Amino acid sequence: MPSLHRRCSWLSLLVMALPPPPPRFVLRGSQSAVNTLHFSCRSEADSPPLLFSGSLSGLIHVWNLQTRRVDTTLDGHAGQSVYWVKILEGQHLLLSQGRDLKLCLWDLAEGRNAPVDSLSLDSVGFCKGSVLTEGTQGCWLLAVPGKGMDEVQVLDMPSKTSVCTLKPEAGAKAGMPMCLELWKPPSGSGPLLLAGYEDGSVILWNVSERRMLSRLSCHKEPVMSLDFDSGRAKGVSGSSEKVLCVWSLDEHHSLKVCRTQELTNPGIADVAIRPDGKILATAGWDHRIRLFGWKQLKPLAVLDYHSAAVHCVAFSDPGRPGEQLLAGGSKDQRISIWSS
Repeated sequence: MPSLHRRCSWLSLLVMALPPPPPRFVLRGSQSAVNTLHFSCRSEADSPPLLFSGSLSGLIHVWNLQTRRVDTTLDGHAGQSVYWVKILEGQHLLLSQGRDLKLCLWDLAEGRNAPVDSLSLDSVGFCKGSVLTEGTQGCWLLAVPGKGMDEVQVLDMPSKTSVCTLKPEAGAKAGMPMCLELWKPPSGSGPLLLAGYEDGSVILWNVSERRMLSRLSCHKEPVMSLDFDSGRAKGVSGSSEKVLCVWSLDEHHSLKVCRTQELTNPGIADVAIRPDGKILATAGWDHRIRLFGWKQLKPLAVLDYHSAAVHCVAFSDPGRPGEQLLAGGSKDQRISIWSS
């Protein structure tokens, strides 16, 4: 009779060998590649959980996750690709950014199908903006690529007043900003900005003092995406390589590499840390979504559903009790919804 230890070992191997479950459900109807996703799961009992998607065709779809159908379609980017959508925290305002060099503001409470305001942008790249809600009611900071190739512009919104322009020192050769993350330290000090650049580096900026605090070489290729866990002072970035880079921030605001994780195939289009800080998801050019334990970067699952590159991943926010969800958007025009 085999020992208990041997039986447990075989059971562990059997569990690891089991294929991951299929998606909970799939949203179809985008009619073009899905570039960006954002959940809005408000705590009100009569408010259905929503998922916002931005597509290559320039449309924004508002999906009702109870009916699994589109509630509203927003068209404000003149048929140009939408590559960032974001709900402002605690408000009924939606931001969208497109290849038409416009950032549009939508008032969802009024139910209008036209933007209530817009901002003209200077950069023609694919760098998504980032927002940080301030203490003042209705005010927020917005970071977007600036007019200069290597610049980031920070604006006070909704007044559109320029706060600062962040530009690496002469000779830095960082290239274009590729991804941005505004955040505020738990200590309560001024806002900080993490920016991933074309040269593969990540730079930490002090927005109030308009200066670079730290620069870290993470990748040999442009940083395609990053996410940051402010509670653990730890972040992650991906590029067109097949390497995930995890880095940390010490008390002196110095960035350092913690570890790297080599994947099977190159191309990480997006990364997302679950709001509770337990799981990391990646969107792969190889059509797969990969899940890792965020604490130790332990591989958990490979979600193999899509038939083309996965462009984006997003976790549902914890504003509503119940099951947490993960969404993946793909070039195959489908959005997969998973239990996370």
